[in-house]
Amino acid sequence: MTPILELRSVTKRFAGFTLEQINFALEPGYIMGFIGPNGAGKTTTIKLIMNLLRLEGGEIMIFGLDSRRHEQEIKQRIGFVFDESHFYENLTIAEMTRLIAPFYRSWDWAAYQKYITLFDLPERKLLAQFSRGMKMKYALAVALSHGAELLIMDEPTSGLDPLARSEFLDILRDVILDERRSVLLSSHITSDLDRIADYVTLINAGRIIFSKSKEELLDEYALVKGEKSVLEAGLRPYVVGLKEGQFGFEGLVTNKVEVQRIAGSRAVFEQPNLEEILLFCVRGKANGHLGA
Repeated sequence: MTPILELRSVTKRFAGFTLEQINFALEPGYIMGFIGPNGAGKTTTIKLIMNLLRLEGGEIMIFGLDSRRHEQEIKQRIGFVFDESHFYENLTIAEMTRLIAPFYRSWDWAAYQKYITLFDLPERKLLAQFSRGMKMKYALAVALSHGAELLIMDEPTSGLDPLARSEFLDILRDVILDERRSVLLSSHITSDLDRIADYVTLINAGRIIFSKSKEELLDEYALVKGEKSVLEAGLRPYVVGLKEGQFGFEGLVTNKVEVQRIAGSRAVFEQPNLEEILLFCVRGKANGHLGA
């Protein structure tokens, strides 16, 4: 099956920062969480995918088409949901939609009305009066109304209250039931991705640390805690993002069978969540160590 989105050795250089050799792929019908600390390269990568920045190396394929040579065709099939509203605040959504709709050949007014009703969005209310959550739902309604097959979202739930976030994620999960659609979701709220992501890609300092299924990640990594004496018994080389205290330590490990053999009963093993995997992997990369 052809990936809906594929980045091959993508490179972009700025003064003091380089996005280097970025490789990952997203298949149809899945949600990929795109995570990393601030300044890691998430937004730069998204801007390259959207052709808002000039690519300096590698290639980006969307629907099997080169993102630069087929930009207009591709953008007819993509929907964007940004962390900031890019709509005219002095218009109602009915007025805003009449400006947007003509740009899309496949615009479906019946689908638009369905989503506006489903998301409970008042068409005669000014966008300036919308909450952030309502603006996110409107952006999603627009994307779905022209049949977008790939949704690209940059921090869509940032700043939403817990109830609005939960509602938005439920909507997104229902949308992806259409197995033709995929979502690339950049977020620093890893609990959101614990809930809905199928795949997770971690970027740090302009480089991809991993791009794997969530199940594979949770099966591969274990969070280990124990006495410091265990480290000196041969465990230290296996621990990613080691955090040491006065009496004990904690960190991530991947070679669980070997680590359990070394540690025995002197360490406790737990399944980490995505936030713990992110924190320990970034710490391990900063220390020049990603475990054995």
